[in-house]
Amino acid sequence: MEDLVIRDADVVDGSGADAYRADVVIDAGRIVSIVKEAAAAGCQRPRATREIDAEGLVLSPGFIDMHAHSDLALLRDPDHSAKAAQGVTLEVLGQDGLSYAPVDDRTLEEVRRAITGWNGYGDDIDFDWRSVGGYLDRLDRGIAVNAAYLIPQGTVRALVVGWEDRAATPDELDRMRRLVAEGLEQGAVGLSSGLTYTPGMYARDAELTELCRVVGSYGGYYCPHHRSYGAGALEAYAEMVALAREADCPLHLAHATMNFGVNRGRAPELLALLDRALDAGADITLDTYPYTPGCTTLAALLPSWASEGGPEEVLARLTDPATAGRIRHDLEVTGSDGCHGVPVEWETIEISGVGDPALGEFVGRTVRESADLRGEAPWDTARRLLVRDRLGTTILQHVGHEENVRAIMRHRAHTGGSDGILRGSKPHPRAYGTFPRYLGHYVRELGVLTLEECVARLTSRPAARLRLPDRGLVREGYRADLVLFDPQTVAAGATFAEPRRLPTGIPYVLVDGRFVIEDGRRTDALPGRSVRRTPL
Repeated sequence: MEDLVIRDADVVDGSGADAYRADVVIDAGRIVSIVKEAAAAGCQRPRATREIDAEGLVLSPGFIDMHAHSDLALLRDPDHSAKAAQGVTLEVLGQDGLSYAPVDDRTLEEVRRAITGWNGYGDDIDFDWRSVGGYLDRLDRGIAVNAAYLIPQGTVRALVVGWEDRAATPDELDRMRRLVAEGLEQGAVGLSSGLTYTPGMYARDAELTELCRVVGSYGGYYCPHHRSYGAGALEAYAEMVALAREADCPLHLAHATMNFGVNRGRAPELLALLDRALDAGADITLDTYPYTPGCTTLAALLPSWASEGGPEEVLARLTDPATAGRIRHDLEVTGSDGCHGVPVEWETIEISGVGDPALGEFVGRTVRESADLRGEAPWDTARRLLVRDRLGTTILQHVGHEENVRAIMRHRAHTGGSDGILRGSKPHPRAYGTFPRYLGHYVRELGVLTLEECVARLTSRPAARLRLPDRGLVREGYRADLVLFDPQTVAAGATFAEPRRLPTGIPYVLVDGRFVIEDGRRTDALPGRSVRRTPL
């Protein structure tokens, strides 16, 4: 007898095809047979040691989060219900050009400081790796869900060049190419950039193109957080498309939004740009989260010149009155490159988390609201937070547009990604709600996508981008990374007021054939492992 049979499920197999009724049999972590209702008539139905009656439930492949920030959370929190309860069975880490491998001792400390707002400083983590392979080996000790890794270009630049705004020398570029190749050989699936974050933003296009040539030659893909999602957003998208085509490297556009007032209603222009490239033979995909606000760190808004040299230099500039005045002018008048070329609107910047608990009173309020309570200018409040919290403050940025969100999620290159920062007292609800929100709000309630279309965008399409030969579909021989959900009740529980509420309507989630969610509750199973690049 087999391990498990899921009876009478409505199978939405991830291909985009219509649903069908079937019994699905699982053994040793794989789907061993699929017996459709018509084929089962008049014959003995499959048996197993465990059976689940899936009447009224949809069985789909596990969801793939194409943009996750769980790099330390997976090590810190074995439960990881934030993602497991959503039906996520695979996350892609190493995003936005900054993560924890490859590093040396100096760079590791600098990166930990720089992205404390994303992942915490990591006092509770034993950083016993320095290479990409070492980090993936660490994941292989057992995690809640599977994880793939992108080599972070900013971290590579910090390791080789430092945090200075200058071009890499030929020798430095050669070393960066070698580090990218080594990371890919050790199992990374591609390269990420954060081109509004230091030090990645200091790389010129020629440097990025050379790194992408390496990535393309290994069958990986390039995932940039490009240079602007505000003023100049279309030009920034076009820059990435041209760069990837020049390098002959597949392109995956991270959290592909059109934000700020300058881009209201302009998603069709972006999609036309992408369609022209796709029709000309470009290999492009993108991911989005189904919400309008963004999420980042307060320090990310600073102009690039103020961030040169690393975190300690940033803090020194903030504490110097004259330099702080220049920063304020760039933020409020000129439009800082860290704020996507748009003058900051403090009423749109909501504090979502702080590293120092003594600053908790700021959480849940916009910078302007907190400033008004203190009778001071918003910049003075922001500056105080940046210094006292040592750049660890996270924010929600209320600058998105619903019409753009819907238009982009309909595009043929679209996949789903949470961009979920799990840290902070009031994190963005996308960290806990992205995938059920797609299924509940945008499929059932609004009809923006059909169920079959949506599931394909969350499963087989990202699996194809990751070049995974046995994931992303309900097929015989494929890995049993599966979700059972109720299409009538599935919904995100997380809200902006209560961002850590778990979803409803997802009673079962399997990773490698083992239940991580059973009867709606998290089990103690840790079946997840690193998912490494498939060699060409």
